[in-house]
Amino acid sequence: MQFLWKWIEDFIGKGLEWNILVEILIYASAGLVPMALPLAVLLASVMTFGNLGENYELTAMKSAGISLLKIMSPLMILIVMIAIGAFFFSNNALPYTNMRMANVLYDVTRKRPELNIKTNVFNNDIEGYSIKIEKKNKKNNIMYDFMIYNHTKRLGNQEVVLADSGEISITNDQKHMIITLYDGHNYTEMREKKRKDKEYPYRHDKFKEQTMIFELVGFELKRSSATLFKDNYQMMDLTQLTYSIDSLSESYNIKKLNLQKRLKKFNYFRYEYKVPTSLNKKKKETDSLRKYASVEKLFVNLNLDSIFESMEIEKKFEAVGLALNNANKTLSNIETSEKSLHDNLKWLRKHQLARYRKFSLSFACIIFFFIGAPLGAIIRKGGFGLPILVSAVLFMFYYVVSITGEKFVREDVMPVAIGALLSSAVLFPLGVFLTYKASHDSVLFDSGKYLQIVKRILQIAKLQRVFKSRRLKK
Repeated sequence: MQFLWKWIEDFIGKGLEWNILVEILIYASAGLVPMALPLAVLLASVMTFGNLGENYELTAMKSAGISLLKIMSPLMILIVMIAIGAFFFSNNALPYTNMRMANVLYDVTRKRPELNIKTNVFNNDIEGYSIKIEKKNKKNNIMYDFMIYNHTKRLGNQEVVLADSGEISITNDQKHMIITLYDGHNYTEMREKKRKDKEYPYRHDKFKEQTMIFELVGFELKRSSATLFKDNYQMMDLTQLTYSIDSLSESYNIKKLNLQKRLKKFNYFRYEYKVPTSLNKKKKETDSLRKYASVEKLFVNLNLDSIFESMEIEKKFEAVGLALNNANKTLSNIETSEKSLHDNLKWLRKHQLARYRKFSLSFACIIFFFIGAPLGAIIRKGGFGLPILVSAVLFMFYYVVSITGEKFVREDVMPVAIGALLSSAVLFPLGVFLTYKASHDSVLFDSGKYLQIVKRILQIAKLQRVFKSRRLKK
């Protein structure tokens, strides 16, 4: 349902055949397995052992000398098989369905370009034109505040059309798009006769109604190549991800090292001014040093303070101004490079997270089984009531922790391995605790026991007040 609500506007009016819609839904369903499978394992475990406990079947087996772990052992084998199957699904089936899904959605969104025009965003689907609108009226399909740039002549933004309103339609043969504009203006910059002429002439036409016809070449539903999105991390298996991660890591380290060298060579150590004539001898020494020594050693051997003090006052101001200008340029360069490196690092982290997700689904299935089975044996309630409530709460907690860990990894706050497996690591102790309690017939969810504890606490508090009052009387 979430997928349908997200894409419903892009599907309506496309004239898609039913088999295309079914194909899209199948691929979308495959993408939901990593979220649905752990929840299904948890819910099935709670319901199964809850029913056994509610009907006293667990009690009968335990009376016959069979331990809870022995009762769970056949299902342990089943869960291990499910975990292995989940790994192969994540590694083989899911990348393929993600690739097919991306291809189909790409093909569908290109079929009817007029439906891709969003408000306050320039649309460039029609080659040579950029179209933007301010708002839409979905009742009568009227669009307002049109702005259309004509780039077909490859001369920049020399032709623009502005209109108060308009509407878009497609011909019956699906080969042309017609835009009818109302109450607008055409602006065209004219070419200057001479380069020295700076009057910037232009032509301005006003219209009440104008029709523009665009040929829709290549917008019919053609199936694009299956390898169109193969370089995305969601479409890779474990081997491809490992190779891509190695390449991205090497590229990131090289860019980082080159930035350090560039800043050190051209920004941290600079040689802008000629030294005064009184220091010509020192200048010759520095020139010889420049040939045979590094830049860092060159500046270490110079007494920069004495050189600066020997300058005239105008030269000092000039040197300080140039230094400030260079410092500002260097700061701007660092900020730009930092953003680029941060984007590269985020892209690398996404690949690393995708590799760990190949295993996290299997771990989640195993952990949720060892939470759900003993939990069902403890609460002894089957059906769709309490088991669904408990499963939903636990899964929401797991999902929130998982998303938080991945966000920390993308922002480089937490190591990749810890962030990717954070949810499983948090729930693992809970599974061990519940399994231990269920194996020892714990009454963990017995409300009577907790009421007794509360009563004891109240009695102790009452006795303390009595003793305190007696001490005050004495």
